[in-house]
Amino acid sequence: MRLGIAAAIIAAVIFIGFVLSVPHTRDVIQVPKKDSSAASSTPLVTLRDAFKKGLHTITGSVEAPDACTAITASSTLVGDASSTESIRVDISLPVDTGICLQLPTPVDFRVTIAAPEYVPLTATVNGVAASTTAL
Repeated sequence: MRLGIAAAIIAAVIFIGFVLSVPHTRDVIQVPKKDSSAASSTPLVTLRDAFKKGLHTITGSVEAPDACTAITASSTLVGDASSTESIRVDISLPVDTGICLQLPTPVDFRVTIAAPEYVPLTATVNGVAASTTAL
């Protein structure tokens, strides 16, 4: 009889300890999910400009989602002689549907455009203004 009571007391203590020690869903800190659209909203583009005989040769790199991504780049002279002219480099990063290691990789590009010598550079990636670093 004493053994049964002792076993019941031990079982009750274990059960009550378990109920009190298990975290409840309302007690767990919720970590907000990382918004991928905010991270990809301002891509970083590195630009290098070489001017020779009226031509700008602009080379650079942009971080692609994987090494299999093939980018296309084009350049456009924006503005006119009466307003501030600038060279806009438009970069297109298509969504890769193939099987590839999803590891961000810098991908190089090169464009050439005829423009005056001291013209500022801007860049867009998939139509979104990019943050640029000039080297």
